[in-house]
Amino acid sequence: MSPEFVVNIGRQAVETALSVAAPMLIAALVIGLVVSIFQAATQINEQTMTFIPKIVGVFVTLLVFAPWMLRKVTAFLIMIFDQLPHIRP
Repeated sequence: MSPEFVVNIGRQAVETALSVAAPMLIAALVIGLVVSIFQAATQINEQTMTFIPKIVGVFVTLLVFAPWMLRKVTAFLIMIFDQLPHIRP
């Protein structure tokens, strides 16, 4: 097993993790921004006001993107398992 092989697998793992987490993180960021703008416009500075919209938004995003996320993670795992026989100690 060469160092390049290990680095390539690590890079692909990080890319997969980031791409799978990105939709939920972006949804939380956008919802937080919208709530912050609303709070600034109305001068309501309630700290707990952002939690429920973010939780609901991330949950809805998870429901919408779950099939794509599963396909992405499954493709990565299949690629890892396909390369197992080619790994030499």
